[in-house]
Amino acid sequence: MSNGQFYSQAPAKTEVLNAFMRGVYQWMAIGLGLTGIVAFYTASSPKLLQLIFGNPMLMWGLLIGEILLVIGISAGISKMSAQMATGLFLLYSGLNGLTLSAIFLVYTMSSIASTFLICAGMFGAMSVYGLITKKDLTSWGSFLFMGLIGLIIASIVNIFLKSSGLSFVISGIGVLVFVGLTAYDTQKLKEMGLSAPYEDSLAIRRGTILGALTLYLDFINLFLMLLRFFGQTRE
Repeated sequence: MSNGQFYSQAPAKTEVLNAFMRGVYQWMAIGLGLTGIVAFYTASSPKLLQLIFGNPMLMWGLLIGEILLVIGISAGISKMSAQMATGLFLLYSGLNGLTLSAIFLVYTMSSIASTFLICAGMFGAMSVYGLITKKDLTSWGSFLFMGLIGLIIASIVNIFLKSSGLSFVISGIGVLVFVGLTAYDTQKLKEMGLSAPYEDSLAIRRGTILGALTLYLDFINLFLMLLRFFGQTRE
């Protein structure tokens, strides 16, 4: 390959990466916005609150539905059309808004807003780190995965123990895990963007939706962990 060919291709690859990451962040922001709107509207409607939280079967159905949607999108994205992948992501974001509406009943609006800003700052800093660092974060993967499994097990155990001390520890470890996952996942998405087939717009769109879902989950979980530290409960 001549130097001329190399330099003519380099800007194209950079452009593809920039477009890919821009799409990831845009769809992530749309998902977060939809979740926030649905959560706020639900919390403002006594009828919806009664329907969702007064019916344990429906609540469990929503939670299980969200889990199945995440698994379905992650496992089946390569076989989906761009419209279906986008629609399922937005459906998940909306359903998550229904279940997350509970935070408006537990915490004050001002503390939710301030925690959101803190979360956005931490998420943004770690995502930028994942994009620009020259360090290979692959080694973080197994450690973060083990931490995530530990969080899930500890959270299930604490449902029965109802220990405030254990809840504090879970939240602290959770913040570290999701801060790390933000940088790790961003670097993985950068690598995906660099290898994206620029001529295949469908593959790029699928990748942006999968990336948006990944970072959306990191952001939401980090926000919920931080809310346990900074959220002020209603009187």
